[in-house]
Amino acid sequence: VQLQASGGGLVQVGDSLRLSCAASVRIYSSTVMGWFRQAPGKEREFVARIRRGSGTSYYSDSVKGRFTISRDNAKNTLYLQMNSLKPEDTAVYFCALDYQGAWSSRPSEYEMWGQGTEVTVSS
Repeated sequence: VQLQASGGGLVQVGDSLRLSCAASVRIYSSTVMGWFRQAPGKEREFVARIRRGSGTSYYSDSVKGRFTISRDNAKNTLYLQMNSLKPEDTAVYFCALDYQGAWSSRPSEYEMWGQGTEVTVSS
């Protein structure tokens, strides 16, 4: 497995979770690393992205202020700290890599995907 996502689970409203995505492939400073999510019956949607080299990040409006994306370059690992979780955050979360560095929210711009980790927020 080239991208291994983990950290999902069942939590209550207002709880926190930290997702991890360990990469066994080479990642370059220009690579954009992203998190997406897909709820049942819905399309995959962008959550957050970060450029490996600069650490510049960007968030969807739905998670801004609650989620934090980060990376540990030495460990080749991407993280998503999720706070103040809501029922609408329930989804399978995927990490992905965009080697072209397009800095896009479109899933089609990302060439490599992890297998997903499920997050369920119960009210």
